[in-house]
Amino acid sequence: MTFKWQYNFYTQCVDLFKKQYYNLSRNRNKLKVGDVMNRTKASLNTFVGLNRTIDHLEQIVRNDIQRYGLNVTEFAVLELLYNKGDQPIQRIGDRVLIASSSITYVVDKLETKGYVIRIRNVQDKRVTNASLTEAGCTLMNEIFPKHAATLESTFSILSDEELTTLQHVLKKLSAQPMI
Repeated sequence: MTFKWQYNFYTQCVDLFKKQYYNLSRNRNKLKVGDVMNRTKASLNTFVGLNRTIDHLEQIVRNDIQRYGLNVTEFAVLELLYNKGDQPIQRIGDRVLIASSSITYVVDKLETKGYVIRIRNVQDKRVTNASLTEAGCTLMNEIFPKHAATLESTFSILSDEELTTLQHVLKKLSAQPMI
């Protein structure tokens, strides 16, 4: 009697584990406990690998950008303005993924360096746009092609097919809902 209760408890736990980590309503009988553990281990290893890759890529970008006397955040703002044109300062933070409290500081630094100016929006006086100065455009015309070449070189170890696959996989991962 005890054996049967333990077995039922065990199978219920296994089923719960499978349902919780994988939506197995359709193919519940195809996956074994060992497969779940292997998938979990593979997921953890992939996560660690992605983090190491991101650290490596960020270091490559950081080293590249520092050659021009900029930090990553300053370069991100300049790159946005260079590629997308004038932007409301309030929206820059969303576009380059930095806190809104840091945007004013970064724009101030870029303004001090002579690369960016603030322009009051004539239609809506509450909005101030950031715009590249002539010096900012000259700088980006010089360094952006070099930066793009650095990134192209970094990813040159991947075939065109692998690069496309990586883009699709990363997009798929980032599009899933937050848990």
